[in-house]
Amino acid sequence: MDFDLLIIGGGAAGLSCAMVVGSGLQKNFAKNKKAGIILHQRSSHLQSALLKNVFGIAPGTNGGDVLKEGVGHLAEVYPEMHQISGEKVKEVQQIDGGYRVITNKSEFNSRMLVIATGYTSPFRIKGLEQYLIPHKKAKTAKNRIQLQNDDHLVKPGLYVAGTLAGWRSQYAIATGSGAAVATDILTEWNNGEHTKVHDKLE
Repeated sequence: MDFDLLIIGGGAAGLSCAMVVGSGLQKNFAKNKKAGIILHQRSSHLQSALLKNVFGIAPGTNGGDVLKEGVGHLAEVYPEMHQISGEKVKEVQQIDGGYRVITNKSEFNSRMLVIATGYTSPFRIKGLEQYLIPHKKAKTAKNRIQLQNDDHLVKPGLYVAGTLAGWRSQYAIATGSGAAVATDILTEWNNGEHTKVHDKLE
């Protein structure tokens, strides 16, 4: 396998998931794990957002700037999280022991996947159509979609985060969803022992 975990989507949920997983990669239970994120950001609704009501972010912050700074933050603080830029995922296939991700440029195999690409229809990743359902927390007229899941888990080894998991399109909710998925993955890697990662002042 190329990866133990591959996150698809570089928006709020995907980057949040990557940062929390990245913060856990130095833990003993995750030291031999290889994780990455495919940073396709063009379709993120955060590109056009003006953030005023988000705890911890200065009012009036441009969402596009948050995306750009998030990528830099991830690279600087958690370089073990491999970043794959300039590629768009076309298809996901189930294979023995995991999944194959086919992009417009290459292919990757991973034991686990997180899909965090947003809830816009039509959904453009082949191989996941059987899990698509109408979004449960969006206006019907907007024709939004989600992947059917149980607490972010679509099926063993396949997670979904953010609006595509059925959450409302709110920045704080999307980042929380991504972080929740990350702690579930870290917990799985830690033999089922509930796991979170906190940094503390000395």
